[in-house]
Amino acid sequence: MRTGLQNALFVKIDKRTLFLSLGSLTGLLLCLAASIVLMTHPDLSMGSGSAALVETGLVKQPNMRYGFDLNRFEVVQGAIKRNEVLSELLSEYGISMTEVSKLNETAADVFPTNKLLAGKDYTILLDPNTHKAQYFVYEPSALFYVVYDLTGETKAYRYDRKVDIIQKQAVGTLKTSLWDAMDELKLPNLLAIKMEEALRNSSDFFRAQKGERFKLLYTEKMVEGKSVGIGQVLAAYANFGGEDAYSFWFESEDQEVQGYYDENARPMKKAFLKAPVEFTRISSRFNLNRFHPILKRVKAHLGTDYAAPQGTPILAIADGVVVEATRSGGNGIYVKIKHDAVYTSQYLHMCRHAQGIRPGVHVGQGQVIGYVGSTGLATGPHVCFRFWKNGQQVDFLQEKLPRPEPMTGPHVEAFFHVRDSLKQALDAMALPPAP
Repeated sequence: MRTGLQNALFVKIDKRTLFLSLGSLTGLLLCLAASIVLMTHPDLSMGSGSAALVETGLVKQPNMRYGFDLNRFEVVQGAIKRNEVLSELLSEYGISMTEVSKLNETAADVFPTNKLLAGKDYTILLDPNTHKAQYFVYEPSALFYVVYDLTGETKAYRYDRKVDIIQKQAVGTLKTSLWDAMDELKLPNLLAIKMEEALRNSSDFFRAQKGERFKLLYTEKMVEGKSVGIGQVLAAYANFGGEDAYSFWFESEDQEVQGYYDENARPMKKAFLKAPVEFTRISSRFNLNRFHPILKRVKAHLGTDYAAPQGTPILAIADGVVVEATRSGGNGIYVKIKHDAVYTSQYLHMCRHAQGIRPGVHVGQGQVIGYVGSTGLATGPHVCFRFWKNGQQVDFLQEKLPRPEPMTGPHVEAFFHVRDSLKQALDAMALPPAP
């Protein structure tokens, strides 16, 4: 009577030649290993044979990374050093300058080898017998990696990692500022910037008071269980100044409509920016009786001067069409934009126009149209901002500018559906107790 091991190994051979395929041989070997496991570990059943082999170390668990089983290679890991080049790095592992030069050519369209940055991680997979490099894996970002094939093909392949988008929430109370509140919650500053963008039309963050509270629904991007950045603020609530303010992100399926809207489908962005530049101070206001510092006489100043460092980007305050982009006399280099039948704006004393800015070009709110300079009659770098209403120059800072009109058209119903879902989620989040 045969034992289990004997049965597993018994093959009847008659006068005909018996050829065993590679698959049959592999099966016999696995069967032999399983039989040994069963004799030494009788508590294991044949039904879990492959798992049992891995568990007992007879078959090594694959260590998959970058699409390779790292068990098959000798692995070298490190980070690019300052001024280190690929040819120097790989010369230690049997790769010649000629091979690297060829790789430089074939990899140029995927990720040029001269773009490797100091501090970025790499992995070299070596042949365990010859110790020669077979693959060089470079990780320029958490979002993707590049594999350089050194086996003779000298090619490069880019692989984008799977990004998981998860929804998160945050509630907080202001003690000093929104930024400090984010720090206390161990949330990135970028989230504060995105929250300000979401609520910019309804909340004055600079006047927010201690004890005022907020809620956020946002997304975070994850790769292999690690955060790689903040995604989109989906909804925001704040009670700054005693008034409730909501903002909801909406993006239509056809991509025609996207942005933040309030509860009534009114866009959260203002029709006009508060200023055309990030300025250090207002150096001169609209004044019909101003004494001109260069001409040395009283000359009406029909604009607002915003002092800012040379080269600071100048932004279009609203959507419109460029009607002038030139240089003339005291105005220096300037741009003039017609926004609609009522409003026009002008930006003087630039050091240069932004690329592509010329008459007839459509520009969007916040688009860079030029850079702060001191051309024309200017005592220092600033932008003189002028504003017309119905053809007459007016003081922009004193104007009561219109709010954007609510959304209309076929996307309104879809917006309200999104709004209701997000508002329900926000309202379900408990605010922290008032301090």
